[in-house]
Amino acid sequence: MAFTDRVEFTKEMKKEGYTILAPNMAPIHFRLFENLFASYGYNVEILQTRGRQIVDEGLKYVHNDTCYPALLTIGQMMDALHSGKYDLHKTALIITQTGGGCRASNYIHLLRKALEKDGLSYIPVISLNMSGLEKNSGFKLTLPMIRKALGVLAYGDLLMLLHNQTRPYEKEAGASRKLVDDWTKKLTDMFAKEKGYSAKEMETILPQIAEDFANVPVTGEKKVRVGVVGEIYVKYSPIGNNDLEEFLFSQNCETMVPGLLGFMLFKVDNRMEDIKLFGGSKAKFGVVKIFFDYLVGIESHVIRAVEHANTVSNRFTVPSSYAHLKKLITGVIGYGCKMGEGWLLTAEMMELIESGYPNIICAQPFGCLPNHIVGKGMIRSLKNLYPKSNIVPIDYDPGATKVNQENRIKLMLAVAKENMEQAEKENAPKAEE
Repeated sequence: MAFTDRVEFTKEMKKEGYTILAPNMAPIHFRLFENLFASYGYNVEILQTRGRQIVDEGLKYVHNDTCYPALLTIGQMMDALHSGKYDLHKTALIITQTGGGCRASNYIHLLRKALEKDGLSYIPVISLNMSGLEKNSGFKLTLPMIRKALGVLAYGDLLMLLHNQTRPYEKEAGASRKLVDDWTKKLTDMFAKEKGYSAKEMETILPQIAEDFANVPVTGEKKVRVGVVGEIYVKYSPIGNNDLEEFLFSQNCETMVPGLLGFMLFKVDNRMEDIKLFGGSKAKFGVVKIFFDYLVGIESHVIRAVEHANTVSNRFTVPSSYAHLKKLITGVIGYGCKMGEGWLLTAEMMELIESGYPNIICAQPFGCLPNHIVGKGMIRSLKNLYPKSNIVPIDYDPGATKVNQENRIKLMLAVAKENMEQAEKENAPKAEE
C-alpha cells in the first residue's frame, strides 16, 4: 500500500468503539472538544504526552527542514502508538486539514507516510475539515456538531482569557484553575443534553462564567503584561512553545493570548476576500457571509461577557472585535496577505499594544516562512508606529534549547520592567514645592 492510499474510518469502526487519538493544541479548548465528540459517540482522546521524546519521535518520520508543528503533531501521535497503551487494531488518528496554502494541509499525508514506514498503514487517519477534502463514513461533521464546535471556541476563548487575567493576581492559589475545571464539567453536561451551544444560550451562560471569575478575590499589585502571538499551533500548544504561559506566570507576568475565534473569523473572511479580489460566485459569497455573520454574533457575546465582568470587578481587558483588528492594519499590510496567520498576526500585535500589552512574544516555528514575514518581518514597522512597543521573536525548532528561548524572553522582560517603572515615575503626582 502506498502512503498516499488512505484507510477509511467506517461506521463499523465507530460502533466497535475505536479510540481516536488527536494531538493537543489549546488545552482548555481541546478538553471541551474531547467531551463534545464523546457526546456524539466518538471515543476521542486528546494526547497529553510531553517531553523531548515527542521531538525525537517526530524527527524519525518528518525531515527537520519541515515546519516544526508537523514534526510535533506527528511525533506525538506516533509516540502514542508506540507506547503500548492502545490496541492498534482498534485505534484511529484524527488531524485538522484546512485546505489553504499552509503546509498544514499536507500533515495528513506526512502522517500516513509515517504509518506506512512503521507497517501501521492499516490505522485510519481522519481528516477534520469543512472543505470536503476527505470523507469518512464513520465520522461526519453535522450542522449541530459544527454549531457546538463554534460554541466550544467561544467558551474556550472566554475561559482562557479570564483565567490568564485572574491567575496572576488570585489570593488563593488555584482558584481560577478550579473555575476552569468546574465550568468545563458544566458545559460538558450541557452539551450532552443538547444545551448550551445556541447563540441565545451563550448570551446567558458566557456572562455567568465571566461573573464567577470577577468574584475571585485578587490582589492589587501591578505586573508586567505580556501578549503572545504567532503560528497557531506554537502560540497555543504547551509542547510547541515549551510551556510558555507557565514560564511567564513563573516570572510574575500577566499573559494575554488572542482567542481562536479571531482565527476562525479570519479564515472565513478570507473566502469572501478571495471573491472580492479575484472574482467568484455571488451565491458562494452569500453563504460564506451568513457563516461569517454567525461567528461575529458569537464573538459579540464573548466581548459583552467580559464587559459584564467589569461591572462586578473593573479589572479585565476586553478583547477587540475582529472588525477592529481588520481596521487596524489598513495601510500597514494588505488583506491579500493571508497565508498562515497572514495579516491577522500583525493586527493582533497592534491590538495587544493598544490594549496595554506592549510586551509581545512572537512565536516563530522553524520552516513557517509566512509567519516570519507577518511576524518578525513587521516588527520594524510596528516599532515606528508604537515606539514603546517591546516585541521579541522567539524561534521554536528541534535544535532550539529551552534555556536559550527563556533567556531571550527574560531580556525582554527586563526591558518591560524598566519601561513600567519609568512610566510609573512619569505618572506619579509631583510633590508640591
